[in-house]
Amino acid sequence: MLKLIVPKPATLKLDRRQLIKAGGSFALIAGISRSPLLAAPLGANPFALGVAAGDPWPDGFVIWTRLAPRPLDEHGGMPAAHVPVRWEVAEDQGFARVVRKGEATALPELAHSVHVEVDGLLPHRRYWYRFATAGSDLSPVGTARTAPLAGALVDRLRIGVGGCQHYEMGYYDAWKHLAAEPDLDLIFHYGDYIYEDAAMPLGPQGKRNNIRQHAGDEIYSIDDYRRRYAQYKSDPDLQADHAACAFAASFDDHEIDNNWASDFDQDGTDPAIFALRRYAALQAWYEHMPVRKAQFPIAGGLTAYRRLDFGRLMRMHVLDTRSYRSDQPCGDNGGKSACPPEAHMQPDMLGKAQEAWLDDGLGNDAAWNLLAQQVIVMPIDLRPADAEEPRHGTDLWDGYRPARERLIASIRRHGLSNVVIATGDHHKHMAGAVPADDDRLDGEKVAVEFLSTSITSGGNGVGTAGLEHIVRNNPQIDLYADQRGYQLFEITPKLWKTDIKVLDRVDRTGGKLSTLASYTVEPGRPALHRS
Repeated sequence: MLKLIVPKPATLKLDRRQLIKAGGSFALIAGISRSPLLAAPLGANPFALGVAAGDPWPDGFVIWTRLAPRPLDEHGGMPAAHVPVRWEVAEDQGFARVVRKGEATALPELAHSVHVEVDGLLPHRRYWYRFATAGSDLSPVGTARTAPLAGALVDRLRIGVGGCQHYEMGYYDAWKHLAAEPDLDLIFHYGDYIYEDAAMPLGPQGKRNNIRQHAGDEIYSIDDYRRRYAQYKSDPDLQADHAACAFAASFDDHEIDNNWASDFDQDGTDPAIFALRRYAALQAWYEHMPVRKAQFPIAGGLTAYRRLDFGRLMRMHVLDTRSYRSDQPCGDNGGKSACPPEAHMQPDMLGKAQEAWLDDGLGNDAAWNLLAQQVIVMPIDLRPADAEEPRHGTDLWDGYRPARERLIASIRRHGLSNVVIATGDHHKHMAGAVPADDDRLDGEKVAVEFLSTSITSGGNGVGTAGLEHIVRNNPQIDLYADQRGYQLFEITPKLWKTDIKVLDRVDRTGGKLSTLASYTVEPGRPALHRS
């Protein structure tokens, strides 16, 4: 079992000459150069937001931290100065065999975040990493595994899936349990890492039962977004999950604004004004995620879609279903009122460039293709139990049927029967298969889809009680449940297994974990089997 290894904090004197003489466990600090812009050492524990790794390649991965000794203070309690940060990567937890080390600079322009693209490592191997600054405690220790070599035969991968972690709606016990899962290779965070809304009073609020409170009002400026990330990343269970495994992080809507789509927010804001908020939010996302320079924000946004290959076993396509899509049909009513089928025809979900990139990437000989994305792909009738007419969401792929048709055509053109789709956003667990034809839900299938529920969003949930009609009205679905938790993929060349993990409650700590259901899929047939 992976354990988070956190060295006992060392209280370091602020005199740099004494630091360098200290030796031993403080040798990491000795190489830090003087910075004319750093007026004084930072003091104890500037690593209050933890560490993270992400996007593994065969020769390395990204390691991340952000200096923020007082996370909710202005600028995280940091001076407006460049700060040198030392980093080490080792083959062992005790750092007796350091294989890579160096120095990065934490810049105030990037909220004193640090992104190091570590290379020169061996493929498919576990490493440990840490950071340090002069005059401060060492960072916690994180661990991550590199990807296998291209073309390598790989026996097994284990991937966790989670997201939608509304801070106010519960505690992060699901992340704590996922951090304890043995031998994970990767965690896919599908998005809604933060929520943008203002602090709500504690206790029942309509359908919400708030357990914790956001700091401040609804967020708009980059300082607002940075503070919100700092509050979320201060949670010890989320920190433990990051430290236990590399992430492949994407974003959904709440990293910016609920149900935003390309140039449009949910309030009808002038697109030129909304663009300012979107840019600030995406910069803050980059600053707080362990992603590569290829995801660095530029004018007009950032490129979040990318591929991760794991030998010949799996190709993972990390998609962005927000930045390039058309506006939702019917004024984005979320399925709350009638939106006729002929209106669910918005043309683009991925945008032309990303769609072409995905089509090209699906031409591969991997045993499996994983589409790691945000919103439900399959058609799904979400009508209430007492309603007679079907009801389909407008923020899902159901609102973008031409785009879904092109995705299905791409899968079929490449002759693929090994596509698995990982989905989030909906705050439910769901297992089903994507029909080739919207009008024949019980007919031919082109892919299997696993919707992973939220970490906290939606509160404790009700399980399957009162939701039986969803499965009854949707023959392409085998399971639909309202509980918090995550999913666990165990992937081998001849079998894909998904465990649906649920917690009994999130309104207080100590939630008990159980397996609601398990499914297997064979690469030659996109169909579910309960195991």
